[in-house]
Amino acid sequence: MTPEFAAIVVNYNAGPELRAALQSIADESMGRPWEGVVVDNASSDGSGLAALEFAPHVQLVRNADNLGFSRGVNRGLHATRAPLVLVMNPDCRLLPGALTGLRDELEHFDRCALVGPRILDPDGSVQGSARGDPDMLTGLFGRSTLLRRILPGLRVARRNVVSDDAIASGRRSVEVDWLSGACMLARRALLEDVGGFDERYFLYWEDADLCRRLRARGYHVRYVPGVSAVHRVGHSSRTAQAVAIRAFHASAYLYYATHVSPGRFSPKRHLARVLLAAREWMAGRF
Repeated sequence: MTPEFAAIVVNYNAGPELRAALQSIADESMGRPWEGVVVDNASSDGSGLAALEFAPHVQLVRNADNLGFSRGVNRGLHATRAPLVLVMNPDCRLLPGALTGLRDELEHFDRCALVGPRILDPDGSVQGSARGDPDMLTGLFGRSTLLRRILPGLRVARRNVVSDDAIASGRRSVEVDWLSGACMLARRALLEDVGGFDERYFLYWEDADLCRRLRARGYHVRYVPGVSAVHRVGHSSRTAQAVAIRAFHASAYLYYATHVSPGRFSPKRHLARVLLAAREWMAGRF
């Protein structure tokens, strides 16, 4: 029987979080045929073995080295065949009804490439997983910045992070620029149409890049606030914080140079490099 959806989880030292993530997917399958793959990026804590507990639905693919998130997801795409693809972090878990709600909304819109749920922190607060296209001001007013917490009502802050208040009452979903790769459901055919995730991104910003490339092909992405997932941010990267900090800033520059200021000699591109280098230095110290 052809599986209805494929779940791809890229794992790196997620500990018991991976088992909880897979269990939430299994619970949400509700007897429907599905397949899953855990792509383990050379974890040292043995967490990838949790995949074996969910056989035959889930297979384990081991990488000899940490290949990063984008390459991990693409490897998972090659290992599966279902028409719908759930990409989810190992430190994320679906809440009841999430998968059905996402699937129904995705299939309701012919040109919709992917959908994402309302992502919550473990304490129940909204994480801000639906966002506007990153630009020079994202570093100041992005999801986790101090200025956004101090001045959340500013137009630039609201544009960078789409809050639930910005969604008209009664709408099941809203079209947005960018959804977090921590949890998204996509059409396989459209992912393949754009070549999957850009493997130049080791970690971070690959979701913004993917959504932008999909939109450039005439597709759109939608935020579905009526269904939820819980995401324990940074659980995997805690074991390699210096690597994560470098990857974040390298990927931010790659995105900016690719989509915002593509001109090789653009002053804005060089300014972005300087500002990101300063931000990386501060992040490493504090």
